Amino acid sequence: MGILAHVDAGKTSLTERLLYAAGVIDEIGSVDDGSTQTDSLALERERGITIKSAVVSFVVGDVAVNLIDTPGHPDFIAEVERVLDVLDGAVLVVSAVEGVQAQTRVLMRTLRRLGTPTLVFVNKIDRSGADGERVLREVSERLTSSIIPMGAAGGLGTRGPAFTPFGADDAGFTARLGELLADHDDAFLAAYLDDEKPVSFERLREELEAQARRALVHPVYFGSAITGAGVDALMSGISELLPAAEGDAGGPVSGTVFKVERGPAGEKIAYVRMFSGTIRVRDRLRFRQDEEGKVTAISVFDRGSSLRRQAVSAGQIGLLWGLGEVRIGDTIGVPRPTSARRYFAPPTLETVVVPRPADKGALHAALAQLAEQDPLINLRQDDVRQEISVSLYGEVQKEVIQATLANDYGVRVMFRETTTICVERPAGTGAAVEIMGKEPNPFLATVGLRVDPAPAGSGVRFRLEVELGSLPFAFLKAIQETVHETLSQGLYGWQVIDCTVTMTHSGYAPRQSHAHATFDKSMSSTGADFRGLTPLVVVDALKRAGTTVHEPMHRLSLEIPADTFGSVLPFLVRLRAVPRTPATRDATCLIDGEIPAASVHELEQWLPGLTRGEGVLECAFDHYEPVRGTPPSRPRSDHDPLHREEYLLRVQRRVTGRREDG
Repeated sequence: MGILAHVDAGKTSLTERLLYAAGVIDEIGSVDDGSTQTDSLALERERGITIKSAVVSFVVGDVAVNLIDTPGHPDFIAEVERVLDVLDGAVLVVSAVEGVQAQTRVLMRTLRRLGTPTLVFVNKIDRSGADGERVLREVSERLTSSIIPMGAAGGLGTRGPAFTPFGADDAGFTARLGELLADHDDAFLAAYLDDEKPVSFERLREELEAQARRALVHPVYFGSAITGAGVDALMSGISELLPAAEGDAGGPVSGTVFKVERGPAGEKIAYVRMFSGTIRVRDRLRFRQDEEGKVTAISVFDRGSSLRRQAVSAGQIGLLWGLGEVRIGDTIGVPRPTSARRYFAPPTLETVVVPRPADKGALHAALAQLAEQDPLINLRQDDVRQEISVSLYGEVQKEVIQATLANDYGVRVMFRETTTICVERPAGTGAAVEIMGKEPNPFLATVGLRVDPAPAGSGVRFRLEVELGSLPFAFLKAIQETVHETLSQGLYGWQVIDCTVTMTHSGYAPRQSHAHATFDKSMSSTGADFRGLTPLVVVDALKRAGTTVHEPMHRLSLEIPADTFGSVLPFLVRLRAVPRTPATRDATCLIDGEIPAASVHELEQWLPGLTRGEGVLECAFDHYEPVRGTPPSRPRSDHDPLHREEYLLRVQRRVTGRREDG
């Protein structure tokens, strides 16, 4: 089960309260004091926010719950994304004071798209300003209308709030519940409308359990993680309304790695959710197609902590030691059809990391370990300029990377100015071919490729127009991998997306030797020939197709005092935002529209001053849009196949018509 929320909604405090109520801990920790179970990193305790997902476990009745506490700050959305594939259900936490916030909407939209059974917990009913009815309206209007309050909150805004569950004797509740359930099931609708035989409360409850487990309806609970109000009812809901894990412990091994960390001695530890089968110490496991590793130790989460065990089975989360090459997202054993999907937007910002001269050598190793734990920081090494760039979701993430490098690795760094990550899309179709033995191709390889535009969001697809057996598999794999690598930097230096690359020509020189002597690579094609030639063909095809640079655009939602509209609108226009027709409600003006990602940070900085501190901004990545005017470019960090002669000198130290070993 995952606990998800907008930052500061109180999900880590709720995790503490659940562990306390289940008898796992004797004292409730505090986020402010840095004493919670799941915020174990020094940086998390210092900042009072969750940065890394953390796993704890407890038991409710006869149900064992593996709970994953996730970050709420949008800069760490990648941590949430990695968890989504391993959840059976979720609890979405909403503040009774702040209500539905930007990240709440992003999370619920994703949970609904995935069909993840989700309970909603309205937290902080003890806080001044708590308003249960308003929050219910916001949940219904902004998240989903398929909700049912499971009880009534009392004493809001006091130190003694309470949550009273509804029961069979509450006619209003049973009527609302019956109508909601009837919306999703025709058979139940017919039974509900049968006046001669009224539906019993037991039947209503059974249908509620069935529909909640299918993510058709979302029960809502009210409470306070600080006082404990409503937590017992929520725990009952978790055990009764969220689906139990399925999976055969005796079946084929199938699991997903959703987190990787390093132990005290630098050893790699993989967090694996098991869907099927059993893994035992000393088992050899296959992952990521052709990688393999031997499990040297296992820990399993049990009643609040991880304990050393000899095996981990279906339905459990385990820590595995010994898989040195494992990465986040890897499938252990049999793949699942839902794995390796992208749920949230990619990072849209990047920055260059600048170390002290004495730390240059240690920086790359430190960042490489951080990239193991967060692959979306996308390390980008520029050997020509001796620079390393990282991708970001926001400025807070940059501060956390800086502090982590200093605290955990002793590496002090500064950052260049944060810039926006653009992408390129093919403007048309382009084809190119290099024939083995014909000028100016110096490689023992023939490669022909065609690049075609593809629909937005389709990614990069590689396909064949040559016969499958016309090229050894190793050479075909080398071409395919190099195509994807080369498309990470297009004509303007940005990643090329949404295209189909078709292989139209292929050829190679079979393995040959002199007079039955050893293999002679000067007469025979090698994988290096295809890896060296393919970038030249890709960029040639791209040049013929042309590319357009697109910048990331965010959805914009602004709530401002109506009398500040006259000062806010010109500022939005200056930031290249495209506001739609505003709507006025009471003394509040609502503005929706689009804004370039590059302008979001400046809007966040200036909005309080423009709106007397009353403006509320919601922004989330929406789409890429062609750049108007001169396209921005980014320096290449590879051997630059756009400049053929320099490329050939760097790659093989050979030029047209001359072949040398290098």
